[in-house]
Amino acid sequence: MDEHSPSRLSRRSFLSSVAISALAGTTSTALARTFSGVLPWAANDSEPPVPVLPGSWQFFTPDEAMTVEAIVDCLIPADDLSIGGKEAGCAVYIDRQLAGSYGNSSRLYTKGPFMKGLPTQGYQDEATPAGIYRRGINAINTYLKTNSGGKVFSELPAAEKDSFLKDLEADKIKLSNDVDGRAFFGVILNNAMEGFFADPVYGGNKDMVSWRMLGFPGARYDYRDHVSKHNEPYPLPPVSIAGAPEWLEK
Repeated sequence: MDEHSPSRLSRRSFLSSVAISALAGTTSTALARTFSGVLPWAANDSEPPVPVLPGSWQFFTPDEAMTVEAIVDCLIPADDLSIGGKEAGCAVYIDRQLAGSYGNSSRLYTKGPFMKGLPTQGYQDEATPAGIYRRGINAINTYLKTNSGGKVFSELPAAEKDSFLKDLEADKIKLSNDVDGRAFFGVILNNAMEGFFADPVYGGNKDMVSWRMLGFPGARYDYRDHVSKHNEPYPLPPVSIAGAPEWLEK
């Protein structure tokens, strides 16, 4: 059948009118805004992300924060490619996560019984991430005060910091209070990487430094002009969920 025939056009008009009537009955406001040329939705209208602002620590004590800042700087050292973990805001990211739902496991099922699980089963313990950090940081500094002339982690020379973390990862260090040093190292390593590569709205990745380093475009709306350009650097600067700095200046 010719797509321009009267019967084809009549059928198309009928289906269109039915669809419009259905939409009008459920979302009349949105429909009216659509036909007026205005988008029927607003970005982040339902649950907008709350940008992390500079300020005091929300979970860590000042001493705990110094330890975490020193650790993330060892895990992500500054070089000619990027700033270090501390300057990038990784400790701030971790602090804000621990002060929220991640820290208290409020979005996870945390009832017993608690048994040793397989690696494929994920986390099986009772302790929340907040408790893991609090106990882990304390155990590290307690161990070092006894074995490193009374110094805490942040006071160690750079080479000794790296050596300690390597031994912790290799499970060569036995911490007090039944703290699993290797497991704690894994937790803080993962969280440091999250803070370095996550959207800056959450407190880390200062000035989108890791995205700029990788050439990652971020939360841009449209990539169609660049999808077929293989092995070519993306020419535009990255964009955060909260927008680009140059947008905010206008």
